This record gives sequence, structure tokens and C-alpha cells, in this order.
Amino acid sequence: MVSTRLSRLEGHRRKFLAIVDETPECQRATHYAASRAKNSNGGVVLLYVIPTGDFREWLGVEEIMRAEAREEAEAIVAKAAQTVREGLGIEPEIVIREGGAAEQINAQIEEDRDIAILVLAAGSAKEGPGPLVSSLAGRAAFPIPVTVIPETLTDEEIDALS
Repeated sequence: MVSTRLSRLEGHRRKFLAIVDETPECQRATHYAASRAKNSNGGVVLLYVIPTGDFREWLGVEEIMRAEAREEAEAIVAKAAQTVREGLGIEPEIVIREGGAAEQINAQIEEDRDIAILVLAAGSAKEGPGPLVSSLAGRAAFPIPVTVIPETLTDEEIDALS
């Protein structure tokens, strides 16, 4: 069960959470989340999750690998944030977490009680729509409403929908 959302209380505003990664569809999710935030006087949170499994090779190399992964994550999310700033004129919050994607998304939702909508984008690759979207097919993986954006929508189509 998720904590009560605070986004409708005085002094709070509804936030849209977009997951940032290296997939082509990621830009669709961030654009939609930022556009909805702008149109509803809300906020947008860009979350990048670094998988922990990447660091358990050798003890001496673990910290170097973790630092490199952090630098890469910072560069990827900074680029997404810059696109949001330039394209829609709003300042996103940036969060980088380490762990399993679903667990870290849920943890972020629980910690930031202004987050009211999770925005994901479905890919069109032959492997499927992506791991997070696929996880929704079998069960409700997240405690708040989820909006799934098709990768094929243009910025103009997203703006018209948001």
C-alpha cells in the first residue's frame, strides 16, 4: 500500500515521475511527463536506476565500476533534463538510485509523496515493450496510476494529448 499522496494539499504540487534510461523510447516518456507537468502547474521527476548487479565482479574494482556507472547515469539524466528545460521550459528534479528498477521506483514513490503519476514508454522492438512495461502485464507493479506512452508518438502528438 502506498502512503497518502500529498499533491493536492496546499503547498504541494502533483509530480510526474519519468524513468530515464538509454532506450530510444525514454525521450517519449520524459517529454510527456514534462508536458503534463507544465500544463497542470506540476513538477517532473526524472529517475535513473543503476542496476546493482553490475558491480559484483571483483572487490577491488567494485568502487571504480560503481563510480563509472554513476558518472554515466549523471550524463544520461543531465541530457534528459536539458531537453526538458530547453523544450518545455521547466526545471526537472533529478534522482539517481541504485538497485532493482521496480524496487527503486516504488521506493521513490514512497519517499516523495507528491508523485502521483508514473510515466513509462513502450518500445517497439521485437523483444517487447520493455521490462518495466512488461512487468505491468502480469500484475500491478506500482502503487500509483501508470501512463504508458507509445514510442511512435511525435512531440507534437504528445503535446496535443497532454
